[in-house]
Amino acid sequence: MWWDERVSARFRRNLQPTLTYWSVFFSFGLCIAFLGPTLLDLRCQTQSSLSQITWVFFSQQFCLLLGSCLGGVFKRTLAQSLFALFASSLAISLVFAIIPLCHNVVVLAVVMAVAGLAMGCIDTISNMQLVKIYQKDSAIFLQALHFFVGFGALLSPLIADPFLSDTNCILSNSTANASSNLPHIRKSLVPHHPGNLSHYDLPMKGMVVTRVSYAFWIMALINLPVPIAVFFLLYKERMVPCFNGSSHPLLSADELAMETRPVDKDELSTPGQRPQAAGGHDDLLSCCQSRNFRGASYTYFAVHVTGALVLFMTDGIVGEYSGFVYSYAVEEPLAVVHKVAGYLPSLFWGFITLGRLISIPVSYRMKPATMVFINVVGVLVTFLLLLIFSSSVVFLFVGTASLGLFLSSTFPSMLAYTEDILQYKGCATTVLVTGAGIGEMVLQLLVGSIIHDRGSYSFLVCGMIFGCLAFTFYTFLVFFHRMYPKPSPELDDASPDKAAVTDDTGQYQR
Repeated sequence: MWWDERVSARFRRNLQPTLTYWSVFFSFGLCIAFLGPTLLDLRCQTQSSLSQITWVFFSQQFCLLLGSCLGGVFKRTLAQSLFALFASSLAISLVFAIIPLCHNVVVLAVVMAVAGLAMGCIDTISNMQLVKIYQKDSAIFLQALHFFVGFGALLSPLIADPFLSDTNCILSNSTANASSNLPHIRKSLVPHHPGNLSHYDLPMKGMVVTRVSYAFWIMALINLPVPIAVFFLLYKERMVPCFNGSSHPLLSADELAMETRPVDKDELSTPGQRPQAAGGHDDLLSCCQSRNFRGASYTYFAVHVTGALVLFMTDGIVGEYSGFVYSYAVEEPLAVVHKVAGYLPSLFWGFITLGRLISIPVSYRMKPATMVFINVVGVLVTFLLLLIFSSSVVFLFVGTASLGLFLSSTFPSMLAYTEDILQYKGCATTVLVTGAGIGEMVLQLLVGSIIHDRGSYSFLVCGMIFGCLAFTFYTFLVFFHRMYPKPSPELDDASPDKAAVTDDTGQYQR
């Protein structure tokens, strides 16, 4: 194997939980990418207007952010985390099954809000649990985790595509003009920003003819093994109530060896007596409580804030670029034909997924800080070249692929880097996930408004500004890292590489 025996042994010891968290993140990706392509068919199903149906986008994104903030409530113990993941992944399957039954746009928005809450919990808990298990070795496993969200995001549009309507799915006397523009409208829809699409006369009354329900039922079946996998993990860890009894969680070989030593292992492995990790890993509200601030230096807060701001910018770039690159391409001066421009968002997400796959082996050989530096510099250089060659259609495609590669590993690398700085004692995962979610939602709305007022060229200018800010915040993060207190020798001795019985080893305890 291309990694060393220590990491390999740790992976084998935690094989089932690791694969389970990866599968749950596949469920997250499956749910995050289906709404864009299917939104017009859902508009027909609910017989709503374009401006009304885009609120469904907003309800999902807002509740995803809310779920990310509150997800830490369920990760104080392993049992709470797994039950939350089971409920969230099952909720996503139920949402897929229920969507075809929603014939009112308000009901659909509520259902998508439930999906958003489930996705937010998955995002926070899965990242945190992998960090807890692998700690200093977590970078490679976080890269794999985010590959699976990309894989799910690629798969759901492919499942939906055969069932999308080629003509307007509400039959009326005024469908001819609108039907010819359906591909353009579909690619131009972004969360709560119909833009200049209001002049298209899409009928709201008439006979509804759409087969998109089959796509959602297929995705519900594809996602169903995920909650089953989480349930089996709960069963293995003796956390299913009817199998709980007096059994204890399964112990690894290292822990069994430590059982023979005269240490306080019994106290650590007894349900309900295991101390919480110092310093947090709670939800965002708990992180803000004053008790977590006592004795903390200003660099503690600075690392949290600058790390979140880097992801605010980079995830915001992902949201705004994927949402508006099509609209930018079809406008002057490029004036790319609609069909060709439609490949740009797919190219962008395809290279994000490819980059995450490549980053899995690369992250083992390269430090997270170095990877983040390469990412933010690459984003900055790519936007600079896109501005210089703004009249070149070929370079737009090359730049889109390049941007996807550089943005692909930013989140998992930044998470691993920040948690490493804080020695896994802060609230980095919750703060970073929340910052990334806010950035993706806010910057997309901001850029949409700027493009509407200033024209399509401002799309690249905004990306360049966000890239510069991301690099600036990363520079501050490195500065605060150098000033942050170094871990004591006692903490080094208790690192996951040297002992398996401390409360941050990632070994499974109730």
